[in-house]
Amino acid sequence: MADDSNETPLEQPAGGSIGGNEASEETPQDEQGAQETELPKQVTEMPADMLVGDAESMDIMEMETQPPPTTADNFSVDAATPETEENELSIITNPHESGADVTEGPSEEREETAAITGTLEDIGEDEQQVPTEPQWESKAPTRLPSSTKVEQDMQQIGQKAQESDQKNLRDKDKESLADQESQNIQAGAEMSQEETGSLEAPITASSASAKEESLVSSATPGLLFEEDERIKTHPISLSWAFGYNSHLPVYSLLDEEHRVILYVSSHTVVIHDILRNRQYHLQGHSNSISCLCVSEDRRWIATADQGPDNLIIVWDAFSGIPVHTIFDSHPEDGVGAIAISQDAKYLVTLGAGKVQRVCIWKWTSPEEKPMWSVELQPAFGYQNYIVFNPKNHKELVSNSKTQVLFYLWDSSGLQYSAPHLTDRTFNKTVGHFSQSVFHFGNLQALTATSGGKLVVWDAVCPPSMPASLCVKPQNRKAIKLMYVQKDALTVLTASDSYFVTCDVKGHIKFYDGQLQLVNWYSHFKLGPIQSISFSKNPPSPASNNSDYSSSCTMNGQPFIIRNFILSTLDATVLHVTAEGTKLDKLMEEAKEAVNAIACHPSQHLIAIGSHCGLLKVWDFVQTKYLISRIFMGASIQCLSYDPEGSFLAAGFTDGSVYILDSISLENDCKEFKYSRGPVTQISFSHDSQYLATADEKYSVTVYKRILKNGERSWEHLAGLHSHYKPIRNIIFGVLLDSDQPRLLSLGEDRLLVEYDLGSSSKEYLAVLRRDRIEQRAVPMCLAWYPPFTPEAFILTANNQYKMKLYNATTKMCRKTLLGPTYGSPLEKIQILPAANSQDPQKRYLAYITKDKVGLQILPIDGNPHKSSAFICHPGGVSSLASSYDGCHVFTAGGNDCIVMKWEINVNALEAAVSLGGEDLIPFYNLLDGGRDGEFFRELEDYFYYAQLRSQGIDAMETRQVSTHIPLEEVPFVMRAMGFYPSEEKIEDMINEVKFSEYVHTGKQVTNISLGDFIKLYINHRPAFGLSMKEIQNAFQVLGYGTENGEIVINKGDLLQQLQCRGEHMTEEELAECLTTLLGMNPEGGRSELGIYDHSGAAALMEEEIPEEITAEIFTADILGLPTPESDETETEKNYELTSSIESAES
Repeated sequence: MADDSNETPLEQPAGGSIGGNEASEETPQDEQGAQETELPKQVTEMPADMLVGDAESMDIMEMETQPPPTTADNFSVDAATPETEENELSIITNPHESGADVTEGPSEEREETAAITGTLEDIGEDEQQVPTEPQWESKAPTRLPSSTKVEQDMQQIGQKAQESDQKNLRDKDKESLADQESQNIQAGAEMSQEETGSLEAPITASSASAKEESLVSSATPGLLFEEDERIKTHPISLSWAFGYNSHLPVYSLLDEEHRVILYVSSHTVVIHDILRNRQYHLQGHSNSISCLCVSEDRRWIATADQGPDNLIIVWDAFSGIPVHTIFDSHPEDGVGAIAISQDAKYLVTLGAGKVQRVCIWKWTSPEEKPMWSVELQPAFGYQNYIVFNPKNHKELVSNSKTQVLFYLWDSSGLQYSAPHLTDRTFNKTVGHFSQSVFHFGNLQALTATSGGKLVVWDAVCPPSMPASLCVKPQNRKAIKLMYVQKDALTVLTASDSYFVTCDVKGHIKFYDGQLQLVNWYSHFKLGPIQSISFSKNPPSPASNNSDYSSSCTMNGQPFIIRNFILSTLDATVLHVTAEGTKLDKLMEEAKEAVNAIACHPSQHLIAIGSHCGLLKVWDFVQTKYLISRIFMGASIQCLSYDPEGSFLAAGFTDGSVYILDSISLENDCKEFKYSRGPVTQISFSHDSQYLATADEKYSVTVYKRILKNGERSWEHLAGLHSHYKPIRNIIFGVLLDSDQPRLLSLGEDRLLVEYDLGSSSKEYLAVLRRDRIEQRAVPMCLAWYPPFTPEAFILTANNQYKMKLYNATTKMCRKTLLGPTYGSPLEKIQILPAANSQDPQKRYLAYITKDKVGLQILPIDGNPHKSSAFICHPGGVSSLASSYDGCHVFTAGGNDCIVMKWEINVNALEAAVSLGGEDLIPFYNLLDGGRDGEFFRELEDYFYYAQLRSQGIDAMETRQVSTHIPLEEVPFVMRAMGFYPSEEKIEDMINEVKFSEYVHTGKQVTNISLGDFIKLYINHRPAFGLSMKEIQNAFQVLGYGTENGEIVINKGDLLQQLQCRGEHMTEEELAECLTTLLGMNPEGGRSELGIYDHSGAAALMEEEIPEEITAEIFTADILGLPTPESDETETEKNYELTSSIESAES
């Protein structure tokens, strides 16, 4: 093998140091051994007879150097030595410290749950099993009456040890057993701090009983998939994840008879049992998971994310329970990298901010702050990889593409060094760093580079310096640059006594401690390898019948390694069985964005298309992949099955459209390419005779199925540039008086366009009508509303959290309703098909927002309890589909390359509605202060004042007091309550009430009750009010900048805009509004309808209104509203401002 400087490794015994160009003080073998014993921990292989109970999952166990194990009869506590004082598992003999920990109560900020308490104690028990030959009795000990934690802990320890050596122990009589246990408890009182307090968990009298009931402490490998089906308590629950994040590692949890792997899908950790085809999901993050790690024994999983409210969560892999959560660990931008120590007690995290911070956490402690942290200089580059030294958890190494950092922490703090290495150091190109690892046999470390090289780092120190001081990070230097191959290295790790490298060509190579090549795999034909994970189970020894390959060394010994899991950047996961070199492909998913999903109309099939050209069809009930097709060099953007299930149409980003056979995925006809941009929407008519598409160039294209030469085939009919902004939806329907299809398109230009398919011909797409359905809001989606009434409706949702019902024929807005308000407006909606056994009057709607999927009970009435939503793709959800039976919905995450299957539980949502109250109770709760608040009392006063006003303020006749007011009074009461609707909104409100019973009675409604008015007010008012930011945005559009940087509007321009633009105000209306706002009418204007005297209004406006008006002046001086704080946001105080800027009448 060649290297770049002195390209030959030094000839040393296996496991010796790797020499280099620069001078270094070589450590003799005996001195090296002495150094290693000074490290805080040794890695010792556990005897087979200890692999029972909770320790069953551990192949390697952290054990401290100590005297031979004692029996139960002479179990005692030794005084701490200087070496063991540095060990985190060493016995603390200070009675004050011990007593302080014992009396420590739970954290005031957060109480640990019983599961977490049990978990922390369980970790302590694993660490307590230091004796290799425990002398416990085989019979279960009789428990002595006790309520103390010490006695419970000692009893638990006795049970653990008894179970671990049950087959080899002899029976003794019960009397001697009781005497022995008494001695154990007495000794345990002295070492309770070590046994349970070493993990710094709060110790309480109730924690013992919590431990006995803990699901974590009693969990065993494989338990997740042995439990019965869990009761679904949420309206929507994740059932399956198709695809995974190929930029994060995939881990092997179980091998051999249980092939279980671990990977990340968006914000969810997936534990996937490959052989039994089952998934278990660890859900708790609200942002996409950015990094994860797994403990050496595969018991603990640590995950972290980036974004607002980022978390670090430690999970129990056996039970799936989150045992510890760290909040606000890196509040700047979240976590970029994470690692767990060999003993699973410590975590290290790297922040993802511009100024990165390294934090050391003792996650088994209730302390919510890191033990140590240090900020890194931005000049070091973005550190994206970090790892503990498996022999010493106080040493770490991290790297960016350009800099490797070494860390050392102790009681004095965390320190690091950045050894210098450039291309001139060895006069060779180094390349970018990928991953680093510590040497398993000495104090050296290695770093892989994109130049196919390995950098060897060592602790270089003068001969006079003691060898034990060379471990300081300041002494690390690059002593050698090893050239191992020409292809870039992507992975560097260690397994048993081998270093393992993976590269961009899919090759895996194994090196011994001297970096001599031992074996390699180069025939797998894989893409760039992202991660490699070795089985927890040690390899079987070689025998005459074994089929291990031979190493490439001179002696040709069998190459015995563990089985391993490979994951590649092109989203492929493989399992390699070392014996016989068997390669099994476990997963092959989309490696680019997934925006296209469609469900079969009569079977449990879902088609998934991605930008890499991969089209796959799954049986989503059996979660079985059926068939796939790859469109080379093409990107699938949208998919749709026809209602008969015979065809599958696919729209591509290059504007082409394929109509495929739904079973074979072969072309049913030649491809079409009539769209002028990427196809974004595609839909079939109900009779499968028409196909329509929409593209990014705002055009709608229609294809028709015709009979040609005795065979059915598809042809292009016509296209039309029907919108001037992006098209949000195209849907087919059925004409009310016939069975002919109708086609509608909805755009962000607020136009709803209906096409006349019957009058269309070749190259001519006729338009039946165009309707502007919104005044200011932007429509986002539409659907056909279920036939709850004889009147047919079209349902739309806009970007102001409103859902509207339009008459399907006249396009009149018949109802406006408050929609779901879960952080962002609805992006897509879909009416779920009715189940056979379902009440026809009970229908449901599925929807997606920017990052959530939700369920809504129909009919919609504005009740917030009728809706529920859950985060599905934090990075953004791009598409929605529902199964033909309405039991499942599917979401596509776009750039996260994930499709998620969600199970619907309508009973849970119905229960939430019942708990929310009946009739007006949910709407009272939406008012400020509720039913007993001041706002409601004020509303009652205005409501009855409106009755007086309608009968005449000065009338002398007897008043007719009722529970209703005339519809003409509705706008005035709305404005009195702080909601200033435009004239169009007023007309919509009046029509909504006036025609609410027309279909049933044929009569118009002329008045409204208080309860109906409250519903009308809540459904029509702005969902979050009008904030100061909106006023400022309006001034940005209408105004101009001054020399001092302010945005202002000229007084004359403002008055002209209000009179000439939008719903223009007359001069008299404008004068009345402004003089009232400026205080000229102290009684608040006219109390009754009549003629306003505007004399003097012009002079008052000239005097009171400045020539240049800022947003602050307009808000505070003209409208008379308080000015918000300077740091206001959309979610902070919302001030009900007049909508004069948007040409609404005050």
